[in-house]
Amino acid sequence: MKLNELKATKGSRSSRKRLGCGVGSGQGKTGGRGHKGQKSRTGASIARGFEGGQMPLIQRVPKRGFTPLARNTFQVVNVAQLERFDAGAHVDAAVLFEAGLIRNAVDPVKLLATGELTKKLEIAVAAASAQAAKKIDAAGGSLKLSGA
Repeated sequence: MKLNELKATKGSRSSRKRLGCGVGSGQGKTGGRGHKGQKSRTGASIARGFEGGQMPLIQRVPKRGFTPLARNTFQVVNVAQLERFDAGAHVDAAVLFEAGLIRNAVDPVKLLATGELTKKLEIAVAAASAQAAKKIDAAGGSLKLSGA
């Protein structure tokens, strides 16, 4: 097979619709746009959420509260989940990600106090609850907070 012998599979390529080229073409007269109305006109592009002049739903629904743009969204890990690591192990976001405890190694991790910890671990996370810090200290481990 040579480059000049290559051909597209039959039916994989079709010629463009030739709109408005006579009644016999099947796409003549209105050119597939139907009759009249906003969408039949040239240059018609209707904004998302536009409801024909009626007050759009997004503007009719009451709004409450405030969503901060710079909100910290933590990935949560419980103290009990750290039992799977060997005693003396260094645990950080990369290790937690490899173990499948968090979704990604980039977003900050917060340690919560649910469960018990019996092993001495070196833990480096962005944040931890006060109770979780107490449990790590009680087990003889160390906690390093990097801040979010």
